[in-house]
Amino acid sequence: MTLDLHIARPIAAVAAAGAEATVRAPAPPSDFAVLVERVAIEEHPGADALELARIGDYLSVVRKDSLRTGDLVAYIPEQALLPVPLQEELGLVGRLSGKEKNRVKAIRLRGVLSQGICLKARPHWSVGDDVTAELGIEKYEPVVPTHMSGAVWYAGPERTVTYGIPNIKRHPDAFVEGELVSMTEKLHGTWCMFGWMPDSLVHPDFGRLVVASKGFAAKGFAFVPDDADAETNLYLRVARALDIEGRFQRVFGAPEVPVFVLGEVFGEGVQDLGYGIKRKGASVPGFRAFDVRVGCRNQGAWLDDAELERVVAELGLSRVPVLYRGPFDPEVLAHFTAGRETVSGHGVHVREGVVVRTLRERTFGAHRRTQLKSINAAYLLRKGGTEFH
Repeated sequence: MTLDLHIARPIAAVAAAGAEATVRAPAPPSDFAVLVERVAIEEHPGADALELARIGDYLSVVRKDSLRTGDLVAYIPEQALLPVPLQEELGLVGRLSGKEKNRVKAIRLRGVLSQGICLKARPHWSVGDDVTAELGIEKYEPVVPTHMSGAVWYAGPERTVTYGIPNIKRHPDAFVEGELVSMTEKLHGTWCMFGWMPDSLVHPDFGRLVVASKGFAAKGFAFVPDDADAETNLYLRVARALDIEGRFQRVFGAPEVPVFVLGEVFGEGVQDLGYGIKRKGASVPGFRAFDVRVGCRNQGAWLDDAELERVVAELGLSRVPVLYRGPFDPEVLAHFTAGRETVSGHGVHVREGVVVRTLRERTFGAHRRTQLKSINAAYLLRKGGTEFH
């Protein structure tokens, strides 16, 4: 059911909509996992001794005749950290990325973008098995800079949200060709959550507004909004500069359920791509909203595209650039995934990619939102990239 929000009373309208407007579903499965899957083998267009292993829409360059179509493999995705014994088994000692030479990254091999590594399945593995722990693989998590950290308090799952956008290459059949979607520019900054609590969840010391980064929010933590951290902590500084508390009070008042506005903080000094916002020339980094949730983790709903647009406008905030609304088409997706960023108006650097979502919220598979990311190959292959959360 689509939430019929009146912009002046969005929270009251959701409460009145009742159970039909509520998504009560378990948390979606993690996007990072080493799963056992069947591969399809294709010819490499530029190398006789190599072939392409296709998993979903991912391509991994492999040695010719090392795998056959239908074989089972463990697909090891980007950002995987490989233990030394597995590196030795794969012949990759000293050949991977990162300071420890143990991290899987996208590379271009003889003209083809290769993402991830295929390991031939052990005899006891079956399709769908998660072998991450068995192989000793962990996900790479970059060290968070001091200005993105700070003192935290345990806000709990009712005051925070978890968030993740899977890659469309992992789920190439999630969209129905021709269904109405939006494509928004994916910004390379840092994820930020602003939560506005009902009276029952107002903290006696920390108040109604809850501010968190992606990593802390996933664990139920939020930043302590004291005067010292508000000057140095990136997320609190943005909240104060934009007067998020005043905007939320004006639009939402004292809501009946929590409401969360999620957005991207960006600019020079946040990540390696700055969108033309210079640290010395701006009083506050850039902020663009990309999602709104009404209600807590397992008893709430994400807003449809039109409702999201209205709420962000009523708050007086800017949304991430909407590049396209219309029928889903893989060629249109490929077109908007590539190119230069649009936030600065000058295309100062490569675009990270896009997020494509249905105009009306729906789910697919294991309770996943039909919202996926498509990443620009030029972004993946850029030099000196940072990936702070």
